[in-house]
Amino acid sequence: MNFPAEDDFRRLLDALTQCVLLHDAQTKAIVWANRAACAALGFSVEELLPLKAHDMTRDDIRYRREIAVNAMDRSITEGPQSYEWCYRSRAGVDMLSEAIATYVPLSGRAVVMVQFRDISAEDAMRQKLRRYEARLREYMQDLGEGVAVLSPRGRVSFISESGRRVLGVASDAPLGVALDYCTRADRDRLIAQLRSATRQHSTPAQRYAITRRDGMKRWLRITFRRIDIEDGTLVHFRDISDEVAIEEARRNEARMLEYAGRNNAMGEMAMAIAHELSQPLAAVRNFIEGAIQRLAQPDSIESAIWGLRAADRQAEHAAHIIKSVREFIVKREPVEAQADLRDILADVAYFIQLRARDEGVTVRIEQWHEPLPIRCERVLIGQVILNLAFNAVEALSGAKPSTGIVTLATTMNGEAAELHVTDNGPGVPDDALERLFDGFSSSKAGGNGIGLSLCTNIVSRHEGRIWAQRAASGGLECCFALPLSHGV
Repeated sequence: MNFPAEDDFRRLLDALTQCVLLHDAQTKAIVWANRAACAALGFSVEELLPLKAHDMTRDDIRYRREIAVNAMDRSITEGPQSYEWCYRSRAGVDMLSEAIATYVPLSGRAVVMVQFRDISAEDAMRQKLRRYEARLREYMQDLGEGVAVLSPRGRVSFISESGRRVLGVASDAPLGVALDYCTRADRDRLIAQLRSATRQHSTPAQRYAITRRDGMKRWLRITFRRIDIEDGTLVHFRDISDEVAIEEARRNEARMLEYAGRNNAMGEMAMAIAHELSQPLAAVRNFIEGAIQRLAQPDSIESAIWGLRAADRQAEHAAHIIKSVREFIVKREPVEAQADLRDILADVAYFIQLRARDEGVTVRIEQWHEPLPIRCERVLIGQVILNLAFNAVEALSGAKPSTGIVTLATTMNGEAAELHVTDNGPGVPDDALERLFDGFSSSKAGGNGIGLSLCTNIVSRHEGRIWAQRAASGGLECCFALPLSHGV
């Protein structure tokens, strides 16, 4: 039987796709490499022969020459040795490899054959899986999150440790039925959500008030999805009690903001209202006194009746003023509805004109020619207009009579309804424009800026923006924009 010659064995090794390096068994120097190894490392066989470990290995304590030498030595006495090694190519590219050292006593010399293959992609995948596992473990330990599996009958067949903490269930306590945790009022809704679950997508999240096993009342956000395991349903739930508490606090803050905003404006309106009421009340008194004097004279009944009717009309006018003020400042629950920004401006224009008249300021109203529908709490947006207008009137309080002008204009800008309040007063310094709507900033002397800060809060709540800029007349222009609403 004819055995292949040495050249034939080299051809066989060159045909392999796996990389092969032959090292001298004593010196560990490279004596030959197959074609796959040369291609992977970027060297010819002749260029590989003088290279040492540091020439073709990453500079890392894990890949010291001694480690590879020890593996080769053990292969002589203990058989093939597997170890991890990082080769570095001529181009500087690292190739993490799984290497196997095998002792082969050839006729001419003894060698150690090192076969290696690139496992960089496998290592990257292992690291990715480890990171995923670590994230999943951390996620499952989140005190506010829980995962459970329900049987077809609604019993809890599995629950994560974090889920037990969310529901207040001890580690050795029975899990029971899902419906046991929610209120009676929510059970039908929970059943409907559970029945709507599919394997393709999780159900939309819904909120439920629940009673933990320890009696504590909490709020959960829950989703369901069908799974193939025992025809069960995967439940993901999160404790959102803090979110619910924050939302309730914000609602209370909104109510107080509305009430405080109106009272803030009333402080500035008081003098104008008092002056406005003084006129009809003085007229009532004069008419009544005149009627009393006429009644003392013969044949003066008709003129006395005329005086009393005139007094009644003036009293009715005073009552209308008082009613308007009372309706504006009375504390009510915030109600969001669709309104026309032009109508809101028309509602508050009466109070603005009262205030401006006492200061000798002219008010101009310029309404946009088309409706400006917005979704808002009408009284709060009216409060913003009042605060901006009163601020402008105050800025003109020292102006010469008949020269101070405040213009309130509504307009449309793209998908936003805007209101601009412009005065021809002295304006504010450029560096103060950006800070004007911050807390405790003000455009008027001695002002504390609370009204403007309220404006910022209200506009932000309505998903709008508010800003100030220098007016073309040299005064100040304060503006806000709210998104247009196209709903019915």
